[in-house]
Amino acid sequence: MQPFIVPLSGLAPGGTHFRWHAEGQFFSGFENSEILDADLVVDVEAEKSGRFTWVDLGIRGTVVVACDRCLGELSLPVSVHQGFSVKFGEVPEGESSADEGGREIILLPETDADMDLSQIVYDYVCTSLPLSRVHPEGECDPETVKYLNSEDNGDEEESDIPVESPFAALKDLFGEK
Repeated sequence: MQPFIVPLSGLAPGGTHFRWHAEGQFFSGFENSEILDADLVVDVEAEKSGRFTWVDLGIRGTVVVACDRCLGELSLPVSVHQGFSVKFGEVPEGESSADEGGREIILLPETDADMDLSQIVYDYVCTSLPLSRVHPEGECDPETVKYLNSEDNGDEEESDIPVESPFAALKDLFGEK
């Protein structure tokens, strides 16, 4: 996995641009990733200003996930533009970031010379995906859809047997009033 490292301590004053490419191998390095493949360009503009480093992150491209309906591969567009600030200093107990004026502030210990953006890139891509991931109508795998729409599910023997509800015995407990 290619790490997305920004050398914060080595940044010259002013802006510095970084560009990386994220593919499926990058996402396979994260546990339980739903992303099967990807073709993403990650652009980072880092500007050092005193004790702050302003970071503007842009991610664009496509990712491949499983369709919620047919489990076939589904390609989804990704477009993320996010800005945050990095500040060196004492991290308050139990906190790793703060928020100031709508821009997230990430606090790093003074000893950190570099910032690995891998987790941040992964998180922003995952949160940009829609909750319902399905093919447009008519584009799902027809074989899978055939089984989803079937009423008897191929078990004719079981369909003749009446199904007893486990709650049937409870209906007699309450008499009519």
